[in-house]
Amino acid sequence: MRLFILLAVMAVGASMPTLGAQDAGRTDSIASAPFGQTADGTSVALYTLRNHHGMTAKIATYGGTIVSLTTPDRHGHYADVVLGFDKLDDYLAHRTYFGAMVGRYANRIAHGQFTLDGATYKLAVNDGPNALHGGKVGFDKVIWKVALAKVTAQGPRLELTYLSRDGEEGYPGDLKVTATYTLTENNALRLDYKATTDKPTVVNLTQHTYFNLRGHGDVLDHVVQINANRYTPVDESLIPTGELRTVTGTPFDFREPTAIGARIGGPDPQLQVGAKGYDHNWIMNKPLGKLGVIATAFDPESGRVMEVSSTAPGLQFYTGNGLDGTLTGKGGIVYARRSGFAMEAEAFPDTPNHPDFPSVVLRPGKTYRNTIIFRFYAR
Repeated sequence: MRLFILLAVMAVGASMPTLGAQDAGRTDSIASAPFGQTADGTSVALYTLRNHHGMTAKIATYGGTIVSLTTPDRHGHYADVVLGFDKLDDYLAHRTYFGAMVGRYANRIAHGQFTLDGATYKLAVNDGPNALHGGKVGFDKVIWKVALAKVTAQGPRLELTYLSRDGEEGYPGDLKVTATYTLTENNALRLDYKATTDKPTVVNLTQHTYFNLRGHGDVLDHVVQINANRYTPVDESLIPTGELRTVTGTPFDFREPTAIGARIGGPDPQLQVGAKGYDHNWIMNKPLGKLGVIATAFDPESGRVMEVSSTAPGLQFYTGNGLDGTLTGKGGIVYARRSGFAMEAEAFPDTPNHPDFPSVVLRPGKTYRNTIIFRFYAR
């Protein structure tokens, strides 16, 4: 792995007050600045985490959103590798999930309902006939509280909390959620999610950043590897059929490094659903609940590599099929079709309605956890 040292000129500017002390010889820091206000006048802050190599992550308290993430290429040149907007107003105006923390249930729940302990719960429907990413006002659209913002031995860390009340978007139980972001010394952004409840409920939390390791353009030349022998095929509304299908002999076989665009336009019926392309859940080749590498992505032009690790049982790989050139993002870049991809480490879609899938039920006295690590290097 090649790490690149960024000189002191990248230190936090005077307009961003430093919140964490810096050790001698280190440039780790965390700082905050205003990012605007919501329609009801609630202030939103933008936190900048910086490690001593010069890598930065900018995270908004609105939706726990990763607004920016800079990493070096093979020549040591830094670029922002995530899609997003320059202004809060654009995040408020568009349902994109760019960089968002999503929940209470990431991905889809069929017909916006599920049954738990004999009780049927009806959810907010916001994706055709289904509930998607927590509903009309999911965790991506709320203001998170800052519980911690400091430089730690592991790197600059931001801890956000949110209390989702019983009945919010139809889900049962008061759910206390903590999302911790740590920018580590090996150029990784580590996300640790945990949640507790006072009533049986279902939980599935993840991160919905759209990545482009080149910084702009389409991602069809990005080379992806996914450590999965099986995936969950879907119906016309992108709900799993319940089958756990082998990837062998299909365009869903990414066990060997393969360009995203190599087979995305093929005739496989699973590539024709939704907006066409990849928007499916892969079943990870690792013990349930164990932290392990689940996928990598490589951009041959810049040399940037992203390695994804998680404790989650599944990975939703989405290739930006719904982007259509109507959104203008950071720096005036127009986000055309497939100009970013998402790797959402999470439970399987519609698990509450599939008892054979790994359970997403959380009961009082238990703690839900999901760790996701995005590690970057260049070659």
